[in-house]
Amino acid sequence: MTDATMDRDFAGLTEKIARERGFSCASYKERCLRRRIAVRMRARGLHTFADYARLLDTDGREYDLLLDALTINVTKLFRNWDTFQAIERVVVPALWERPDPELRIWSAGCASGEEAHSLAILMHRYVTAREESHRLERVSVIGTDIDRNSLDAARQGAYAESAFVDTPAELRARYFSADAPYLVHPEARRLVRFERRDLLREPPPAGELHLITCRNVIIYFDRQTQEALFQRFHDALAPGGFLVLGKVETLFGPARARFRGVEPRERIFRRQ
Repeated sequence: MTDATMDRDFAGLTEKIARERGFSCASYKERCLRRRIAVRMRARGLHTFADYARLLDTDGREYDLLLDALTINVTKLFRNWDTFQAIERVVVPALWERPDPELRIWSAGCASGEEAHSLAILMHRYVTAREESHRLERVSVIGTDIDRNSLDAARQGAYAESAFVDTPAELRARYFSADAPYLVHPEARRLVRFERRDLLREPPPAGELHLITCRNVIIYFDRQTQEALFQRFHDALAPGGFLVLGKVETLFGPARARFRGVEPRERIFRRQ
């Protein structure tokens, strides 16, 4: 098979996915897409994109597995604890001191909800330590993702042992049930809600946001899409709001003038 034929069949497959499942591949880095699709092809013993496209016509379960692979649903509770320590030290106190009647936090690309629940726990811990639990209704954490299966899991708030690799023992003991499945305690869960939202095609949650976390997501998009997302995040944030990216991600282009680094090592930025 020639390279031209493979390229044509790959383009046909991505167009099929976008048309039939509403998942736009155009903004993703092609190398990442090819690698993730190839994983599913090998799992099914197929060698061409055309054969795989034909399989998708007859196997709805494989379509679900493919979309799960493409949406990069890999995370943990308090993933990269150093970053969460910086959020707790710098971001949470600054948010709580704002006069806004509501503090709105968005975990974009939340997968199965680990990050959204982690943020809710940090807010709860800070507020209760100040003996201001009666004001917790100010806090609203929304987790969004494109993957419905991941969101169903997020709403359960139940996690396996493997999700706790980065979780300090004190937080695990305080905010999770003692026996499997390990459930987030209701006092933190009630601060969080989840909804399906396509990061590329739909607007951010309505209203001004005060903290946006989008970690280890934008790295999979091409530069033009990344710049568009940075602009979208800037516009969605209230003045002085915070943006947290993944460890291997950083701002570039016009966005560098729209945010200032407050904890550059942990990729924490503040809207100018």
